[in-house]
Amino acid sequence: MSDSNGNTFSNQLEKNILERLRSGETVHYTDPEYFKINEIVTRTLKLSQQLNASGNTYDVRSILSEIIGTGIDQSTTIFPPFHTNFGKFIRMGKNVFINHACSFLDMGGITIGDHVLIGPKVNLITENHPTNPNDRRALVTKPIIIKTNAWIGAGATILPGVTVGESSIVAAGAVVSKDVPDNVIVGGIPARIINNIKPYPIK
Repeated sequence: MSDSNGNTFSNQLEKNILERLRSGETVHYTDPEYFKINEIVTRTLKLSQQLNASGNTYDVRSILSEIIGTGIDQSTTIFPPFHTNFGKFIRMGKNVFINHACSFLDMGGITIGDHVLIGPKVNLITENHPTNPNDRRALVTKPIIIKTNAWIGAGATILPGVTVGESSIVAAGAVVSKDVPDNVIVGGIPARIINNIKPYPIK
């Protein structure tokens, strides 16, 4: 027997709710394991208060490492305030720079490659809801991947399921709903390719 998404009920029972979130299965707020999500959210909110009250980037890295459950490289810099509703599914590489007031909704998974620049007030959103109003509080997630050396401009929004290619630029204020190839500049709402970039080796 299967549900409307083709997921067998036996498979759903074998996976815990966090695995189902990451695999993009619809997760209902009435799910008997939903408390596990709420526990992580509550912990993250408390730690986020400490993070955003810190006075140096070392403490920000340390607290964010605790939130996401893995160490952040010392070459990476995050300026507070920094907001995440979950945190557990964020992964980032080396020499990443994240400017002020960014918001990462990461229940679907956010992966940030090496040398990525993220401007202020950028929104990375991996979470969505069904269009059916009777089911709208359910969660449907898709991962965001930002590849090596990409630059996300101030106030841009990256929507669920988007991959931003290597060395590409997302212009300030853009709303990105589709994958971005390597070595291009995209801008606008919805974002489209507006220029190409000649690739240079990373020093």
